[in-house]
Amino acid sequence: MRRIAIFASGSGSNAEKICEYFANREDVDVSLIFTNNPMAGVIKRALKLQVPVVFFDRKTFYQTGKIPQILQNEGIDLVVLAGFMMLVPPVLVQAFPNKMINIHPALLPKYGGKGMYGHFVHEAVVNAGDTQSGITIHYVNEHYDEGDIIFQASCDIAPGDTPEEVARKVHALEYEHYPRVIDEILTRR
Repeated sequence: MRRIAIFASGSGSNAEKICEYFANREDVDVSLIFTNNPMAGVIKRALKLQVPVVFFDRKTFYQTGKIPQILQNEGIDLVVLAGFMMLVPPVLVQAFPNKMINIHPALLPKYGGKGMYGHFVHEAVVNAGDTQSGITIHYVNEHYDEGDIIFQASCDIAPGDTPEEVARKVHALEYEHYPRVIDEILTRR
């Protein structure tokens, strides 16, 4: 069985979609959800889905090897970032080379890097007058949003679309494609 760990800092809507996608599968298990935010909505979703949650703080994440050790002890095959807001430390990237992926709410390399997440990305897209946005699923390396691209999907931005309308379109792409791409990655391994 392939085992997935999800890292999330926010509402957890992508984490929930991933869990639902694999819920009736006997060959894949969403084994753990990690969060650094004790107020994150992903906690409530994880409880509803009966997926164990691992809490950690900044010091544990950056100054210890505890997180990679937990992942290795649990036999995790793929680490999935889904709205996770911290830069992944080198020790974790090195423990899971090409076994850690992220989704970004833009067509990288545009609108990536530190501070470019969620609403900030959608505002930048609208302010630039872009006619397209989308998602990028990529491998995680030691820099924000610079890992090798695995998959991209785009959506049209109409004149007058607000950042909230762009977010709705991008979320639809995330929910449609992220679980499927995860499945394809696991199948190739």
